[in-house]
Amino acid sequence: MSGTLDVVELVDQLPGTARADHDRYVKLSVAGRTFGYLWEPTVTVGLKQTLAEQLALVAMRPDVFEVQFTAGGFGWVVAHLEHVQRDELAELVFEAWRLTAPTALLEQRGEVLPT
Repeated sequence: MSGTLDVVELVDQLPGTARADHDRYVKLSVAGRTFGYLWEPTVTVGLKQTLAEQLALVAMRPDVFEVQFTAGGFGWVVAHLEHVQRDELAELVFEAWRLTAPTALLEQRGEVLPT
């Protein structure tokens, strides 16, 4: 369960974020726009990425990452949290947030990763 707690802790450090509990997952959003889904039962997280990053992650580590879906020029990737270190997860969460957050929040946060 520590992987799912890591996701929550990392998301909560980023401005403008919200978590919405649904029956089988938690939706992660910033300023009302979704950037991720957390599935505690399967200890996985789906995160918005660029198409290039989605393909690179899945190609390099198919045992850890899988394609979730593509939408609007973005490639969502599922990460199996038991195989992802917290520093790598911080980068993935930050990128998903950064691709979704409005400009004012991006300027407020800068390039500072959550820890």
